[in-house]
Amino acid sequence: MNKEFEAAYNLRAKKQMKKAVSTILLYVALILIALLFAGPFLWLLSTTFRAGENIYDMTLFTTHPTLSNYIGVIDFMNLPRILYNTTFITVVGTLLDIILAALCAYPLACMNFKGKGIVFGVLTSTMILPAAAGLVVNYLQVQRIHLIDSYWGVIIPGAVSVFSIILLRQAYLGIPKELIEASKIDGASEVRTWYKIMLPGVMPAISTLVIFDFISKWNAFLWPIVILQDPQKYPLATALKYLNGQFNYKFGYIAAGTVISIIPVIIVFLLFQKNYINAVSGAIKG
Repeated sequence: MNKEFEAAYNLRAKKQMKKAVSTILLYVALILIALLFAGPFLWLLSTTFRAGENIYDMTLFTTHPTLSNYIGVIDFMNLPRILYNTTFITVVGTLLDIILAALCAYPLACMNFKGKGIVFGVLTSTMILPAAAGLVVNYLQVQRIHLIDSYWGVIIPGAVSVFSIILLRQAYLGIPKELIEASKIDGASEVRTWYKIMLPGVMPAISTLVIFDFISKWNAFLWPIVILQDPQKYPLATALKYLNGQFNYKFGYIAAGTVISIIPVIIVFLLFQKNYINAVSGAIKG
């Protein structure tokens, strides 16, 4: 009996050891892969702390770190103004996209009306068109309403996206219809039902949209440089291109500006990431 117990104990210990070794090897492999993909960013971060050293040296550590690149790029770019431009365009554009997409997705998910399938099909089909295809048309419309060289000329053409509508529609479909029927029995209007019942139920999807919208609008480059004529109105990504043209021989400045532009994106992603996977997987399943 003791021998059988000892054999079973040894077998269990071997299985646990194999499992521990496989787990350790898995984590080591994942760490190596993460370092491989993070290598360019780590090199860029290291470059921002170099002054007279060779910036194209592939070593990740500098012997004499300095903040001169950050100080120089802040002084040259008028960074507070650039950050205000970028924050205004990003925050207002994100809010408009979420509000308009939430309003548009609600009838597509919860109401029955003639032509509903056609409307949804047309919206979905527009996703195959590249963004550059509407560049000239959008420019002519913005010019017609006299919004050239203004923040609103940058914001309005991208105020709502089809992807946002589809994502929120799928999130609405996941809410039990009994809640809508109960609110109507209580005498709630459609707007009140949307605001009090539906909107809180799709907060994970809205968190996902905040991440997508913030990243895309914060890093917007082509459209702002087409619409805005005054460099003092440029958002950060466009200002970095302008900086590249002025200081192409000072890559440290460009690297410092790039790192500064990445920090808000990382912060927003960390704040909203917990609902990211669930919302996207729900939209795909729908």
